[in-house]
Amino acid sequence: MKGSLEAESEEAVAARLQQEGVTPISIVASLDAPLTSAPISQIALRMGMGKPKTADLVLFTRQMYTIVKSGVPLLRGLRGLASSTHNALLRRALEDVLHSLEAGRDLTTSFGRHPEIFPEIYLGIIAVGEATGTLESAFLRLSDYLSQERNMQVRVKAAFRYPIMVIVAIVVAIAIITTFVMPRFAPLFRALGNDIPLPTRIIMGTADIARRDWYWVLAVGAAAFVSTRAYVRSVGGRLRWHKVLLGLPVVGPLARQATLSRLSRTLSIALRAGMPMLETLAIIARVCGNDYLARRTLRLRDRVERGEPLSRAAAGVRMFPPLVLQMIAVGEETGELPQLLDEVAGFYEREVEFSLSTLSAAIEPILIVLIGGMVLILALGVFLPMWNMIAKVGAGG
Repeated sequence: MKGSLEAESEEAVAARLQQEGVTPISIVASLDAPLTSAPISQIALRMGMGKPKTADLVLFTRQMYTIVKSGVPLLRGLRGLASSTHNALLRRALEDVLHSLEAGRDLTTSFGRHPEIFPEIYLGIIAVGEATGTLESAFLRLSDYLSQERNMQVRVKAAFRYPIMVIVAIVVAIAIITTFVMPRFAPLFRALGNDIPLPTRIIMGTADIARRDWYWVLAVGAAAFVSTRAYVRSVGGRLRWHKVLLGLPVVGPLARQATLSRLSRTLSIALRAGMPMLETLAIIARVCGNDYLARRTLRLRDRVERGEPLSRAAAGVRMFPPLVLQMIAVGEETGELPQLLDEVAGFYEREVEFSLSTLSAAIEPILIVLIGGMVLILALGVFLPMWNMIAKVGAGG
């Protein structure tokens, strides 16, 4: 038999043929195929649009736990999930997972075809669950882990919402005053000649540039944003930025606590599932979210690989405070390291909750000083020339 099929990949063609009872011998991409643009879903995914959120993955994992626990055949359960999910990209991924399973692949390999949706730690725990026959427990642990991750993300976003709104409001107010208000006073201030105060000259010059050369301002701002973003995304730039982020007041300790909480929780759930520690530490380093701490995690892995206990290796890389190191040492001595790592994660989560609850109180003085400084500059720029004019009029009278 010979023929042609339109599909996203050779694997998808093979899966469809095997469904029809045909075993393919050779699959070759046709050179005469029409040139079509990339699917909209793939373009959206590359731009970060429409990607399943953590809440979607939590719901899917809970549903998978229910399917496996209730004994529903995996293919039937996945087919039902694919038809009921609301996220288009997740639905397409599940349809591909179905084709892959029907082609004879295991669940881990099928999920692994979509790393943009299923992270490495997810795949690792599923692989252990398949190998040991504990897939139900694997999905349950992943569900709890992802729920805690989502709760942490929600709390952090809620805590930073107020400061960001205040800063945006300040920037918008300054832009409006500089661009629209100050130019109306400019003819009056120029009557002073060379007696215009320095703050007023700075504000008037800024307003003139913003009105006359606004396109250059936008171009320079866009170039600065793109170059900064490119630098931060580079290996060296991202490492330096993440190190600076950990050293910032208020935000730095919060970022460190959140990252170490995720590291401890991930290590705990992976060890409970039966993943090797070295493999788990390597995965954690890749999904850590902070390159500086990721390098520390890789050093921790190297020391463990050389035979050092986890507590001594962690003390050597200086990632945890003494109290946490003692908890890890007790866990190693008693053989309850996953439980003690859960306690460590809980310790850091409580620290994060306390830091988030006091974040507004800690940032408010900084915001007050920032707002006060901006208001002072604008007030001096507007009122100093007026006072000079009043003084001249009084002297003339």
